[in-house]
Amino acid sequence: MSTAAQTGHGHGHGHGHEHAPRRTWLDSLRHVVTPHSHDAADRVDSTMEASSDGMRALWISLAVLGVTAAFQAVVAVMSGSVALLSDPLHNVADALTAVPVGIAFWLGRRPATRRYTYGYGRAEDVAGVVVVLVILASAVYAGYESIRRLAEPTDVRFLWAVAAAGLVGAVGNEIAAQVRLRTGRRIGSAALVADGLHARTDAITSAAVLLSAGGAALGWRWADPVVGLAITAAIATVTWGAAKQVLARLMDAVDPELVAQATDALAHVDGVVAVDRVRLRWIGHALRAEVDLSVPAGVTIEDAHRTAHAAEHELTHAVPRLTAATVHAHPAQSPATTGR
Repeated sequence: MSTAAQTGHGHGHGHGHEHAPRRTWLDSLRHVVTPHSHDAADRVDSTMEASSDGMRALWISLAVLGVTAAFQAVVAVMSGSVALLSDPLHNVADALTAVPVGIAFWLGRRPATRRYTYGYGRAEDVAGVVVVLVILASAVYAGYESIRRLAEPTDVRFLWAVAAAGLVGAVGNEIAAQVRLRTGRRIGSAALVADGLHARTDAITSAAVLLSAGGAALGWRWADPVVGLAITAAIATVTWGAAKQVLARLMDAVDPELVAQATDALAHVDGVVAVDRVRLRWIGHALRAEVDLSVPAGVTIEDAHRTAHAAEHELTHAVPRLTAATVHAHPAQSPATTGR
């Protein structure tokens, strides 16, 4: 005898969660009348709300980075600074990475079909690959320009403008990083969090442009291309870190702490004899779970199903961003059956 309960759960209707919205007395009354809903509408609403927040963060950061890169590019052309040229080039690439991520958020809002039975959430993983390739291309070009300028050094003009552009780049990237990081962590989007960490690294590399201007002011013609190479190395480091995150998602990797949280929550459910297997996977910025549980031998199908449903209920409340779970309950084997 075995039974399985498969339901979806949206965290937007309030069960005492850390991130639950504030409810009015009318919402509370409505919750008492319908205490626990797992229908498809809840899942769609939760996913659409998260995607909308992600899109808003992308647009804000895109505007900030676009203005920052435009200002730096003008100064780079006027001054001839290769370090400053590397910085707006990277900022433009960073801003353009919002395009595939935005498309992924848009696709993720589409409902599941007979062909894509899990929906389109994995489009975020595809967007992550595109982001890594764009960042890599900017690193290669910035490195090429820096090496070329190191072989043929030239004077940097308008040093005060170069220093100002570096400062503007640092501030602009930090603003973009804050917007992306806060939203990405709130909605559970690894792609948006990675993009935010990328922007924060860009803020540091923008500040490095100040070193280029200082070296040029001292008459060190090699300082500008050397700083450009340092920025290139920083971009390459970010590329490697982002690539590891994207590949981990493609391989369905999750934080082991999430598995431990899920296992601990299931072990405390009444009627659960043992937690046999817990599997988690990210689909976009939402988690799905598949669980195998042992229940006492001889229980009725109704009781087993009730235990499975209670386990799913506890699971979706214990694990952040878990929107759906499939729980399979089967009778525990007795010592006589196992031969122990």
